[in-house]
Amino acid sequence: MRWLWFCAGCWMLALGIIGALLPVMPTTIFLILALACFARSSPRLERYLLQHPRYGHSLRLWREQGAVSRKGKTFAALGMAVGYLVFFCTAHPGWKLALGIGLFFIASAGYVLSRPAPRALIH
Repeated sequence: MRWLWFCAGCWMLALGIIGALLPVMPTTIFLILALACFARSSPRLERYLLQHPRYGHSLRLWREQGAVSRKGKTFAALGMAVGYLVFFCTAHPGWKLALGIGLFFIASAGYVLSRPAPRALIH
């Protein structure tokens, strides 16, 4: 079972890396999922993500507090809005698909925006 968690973690990490390069694809959620998978399979990769200079702080805030920074919330909501606009303008979906995807993005943004702000970390 451990190797399945490891493979899933590698897949989530790959999607997170792609998300870091593409403006309309999320990064942090895939890194959070990778972290959860590596917690069950690879302490070394889990530690690497938690200590990463760019994403480690956000991942530690999520793990310890379930919190998302104001900047993170802003970028997530804007990214979802831009992603939806790109989808809508390029795919020309029917109204049912457009509505379904739109509701999914609204629900996702609502979840992210409802997360608490970080409290000061004391180590």
